[in-house]
Amino acid sequence: MNDKTLDILKEAILLERRGKAFYTQAARNSESKSAKKIFEMMAEEEDEHINFLTKQFKSYVEKNQFTDFDSHTEEDSTATEILTEQIKKEIDAASFEAAAISAAIDFENRAIKVYSERAKEATDPKEKEMYQMLADWEKTHHHLLHQLNEDLKQDIWNDNNFWPF
Repeated sequence: MNDKTLDILKEAILLERRGKAFYTQAARNSESKSAKKIFEMMAEEEDEHINFLTKQFKSYVEKNQFTDFDSHTEEDSTATEILTEQIKKEIDAASFEAAAISAAIDFENRAIKVYSERAKEATDPKEKEMYQMLADWEKTHHHLLHQLNEDLKQDIWNDNNFWPF
């Protein structure tokens, strides 16, 4: 059994648990209904990652191999687009929600880095595929949060006449 493989799985599970805790707390503290929904959705997806990784960890410990899994498929983004438009109307770029979105981007970047690096290093094809799938899934989270953050920054610049020209 490869200790590096187990260490990465442990790190990944911990990373996802921290992400879930963060998103859950952000949802609780949000005054924006739309932001609350986005944070709850992110917490649910982190929970899916925890369950998936825990199953893989158990299989690797017991059988020294990863279980079969279906690749994550992209969810319908229409609902998310509607929510992000509502968030932009409900929150200010200097609000708690905006700060939480910015912090969430850092969480997602960390996850992408861990998963992408392990996908490159792994020699087991299933492990390689698993981490690439997780990295890609986290990239969808990152893209959503990054775009929302950029839109909020533009709004505050425009609303406050911050442009230097």
